Parts: sequence; C-alpha cells; structure tokens
Amino acid sequence: MDKSKLIIVQILNAFAENNKGGNPAGVVLGADNLSHEYKLEIAKKVGLSETAFVSQSQTADFKLDFYTPTKQIAHCGHATIATFSYLKQLGRLTTNDLSKETIDGNRKIKIIDELAFMEQMAPKYSNVKDKEIHILESLGLTKNQIIDKAPIQVVNTGNSFLIVPVKSSEDLASIKPNYDQINKVSEELDLIGYYVFTNDMTSEKLDATSRMFAPRYGILEESGTGMAAGPLACYLYDILKVNKKRFQIQQGKFMEKPSQSLIIVDLNIEHHQIKSLMAGGKGILKNQLEIEIS
Repeated sequence: MDKSKLIIVQILNAFAENNKGGNPAGVVLGADNLSHEYKLEIAKKVGLSETAFVSQSQTADFKLDFYTPTKQIAHCGHATIATFSYLKQLGRLTTNDLSKETIDGNRKIKIIDELAFMEQMAPKYSNVKDKEIHILESLGLTKNQIIDKAPIQVVNTGNSFLIVPVKSSEDLASIKPNYDQINKVSEELDLIGYYVFTNDMTSEKLDATSRMFAPRYGILEESGTGMAAGPLACYLYDILKVNKKRFQIQQGKFMEKPSQSLIIVDLNIEHHQIKSLMAGGKGILKNQLEIEIS
C-alpha cells in the first residue's frame, strides 16, 4: 500500500466528565496537503460527528479545518478541545495562550491545567416565534413544557443554534425527535442544530443539562457540543438573568446510549454586556484509526 494514502486519525473524548464519557472527535495532524475532497472522505470513514484537520498557519499557532461526515463547518467546540488537548499531551504547545485559524477567522485558545478553552464571539439573538409550533412538533413537545416567559431563540456566537428551554429533566428525557422536521427547520433558519436544555438541576455544581440534535450535518444527537454550550451560557445570562460568569453545562445524559459531558463556559462581561466567551473542557486520548483514502 502507498503509505501516502494511509492517514492516522487520533480519537479523543472531549469534555469528559470526571474522566468518563465525553464526545469523541477525530484529530488528523499534518493535514497541509490534504484536499477538501480527501478531508471529507476521511471524516465520512471516521464516522464521528466531527473530525479536525490540523495544518500550519501563517496567522495563528495552528490552522484547523472541521468536517462532519457530510460537509465542512466553520467551528467545532469538542474537536477543538480534542485537538489542543492532544497537542498538549504531545508537548507541542510552548505557551498557554494560543490561537487557531479557521475558515471564519482566528480565535483565541487558552490552556488551564488539563483543560483547553476556545474563544467564541459576543452573542447575537434572533426571534423565531413564527416557527414555534413547527419547532415543538419536531421535538414531540407541547407549549406547557417550555419554561414560562423564556422564548425559543436562535443564538449565534460563531455558529447558529436554536436554544429551546424546557421545564424539567423529565421533559428533556421525553423528547421524541422527528429528524426530517428538525432538518427542515434547521435549513430554513440556517442552523447547526437544536440545543434543548433544562436548568431544573439537582446538582448545585451544574447550571443546565442539555441535548443537541443536528441532522442537517449528519448528527442525530451529540454528547458534547462546545459551540452550542456557549450560546446557552449567553442565553442563561441575558435571557434568564442568571447573574454569574462561569457556567457548567452537562450534555449527553439523556441520549439513547448515555455519554455524559461537562462543558465549562466563562463569559467576558463588561458593563453587564457579554463581549466574548471561552468554552472548554478536558480531552482524553482513547485510540487511533488508520484510514486509507482513495
């Protein structure tokens, strides 16, 4: 076999909670000579929700390209955390203040102990009241399961997610997603996906637990989504008026095959306004794959 066609993919679980669970992502180092078509082929063969391809950058410490099994996306939280956790384990990081280049511009990365954090932008909110009935139908939910005076909104901190607030963990567990309907709404609103949450928590350490559905990107349900947890933290602060700067968000608990993740979000607030945020967690190396590209 031509060795140039054999690609090594590291698999890391990002946002691991107590060193367990987390969301697996693929990481490919030295991807400078891989074309868009090859990256898409590799991501499809890896079969995870996202794979990160790491190249040299002229404007940042590293260039990262993110691919789902079906298309390229601008940002991916858990694949970013997986990448920088792995680079730290390899001893490839010379500072704790870093940056990544993406197709949507550069973002800051910060390493704190064993945790990696990535920058997201100030939130932008969009009203979707005219689609509320279709949104609820796509989740098998009713209006009385939505938190009172808490609107369903699109929140964008780099990617757009639909934030859906439900009253209880029982409501979150009861969701029966209609993926065709979710996909249709996601196309109409140009979403990565839905992020459904409840802040009705028994643990004082957690601020919310959530579920993420993104069939438009080939992801039925995901166990840890940093680019969605950022918008949720902003929603908790701006819309639900939870007055704090650090949020701890759980995800993956109510999946068919549970894989609990913990995503930490730190808000940069000036004069009561969110200027930016950092979302992060821990990545644990699990195994590696060898992918042959055609």
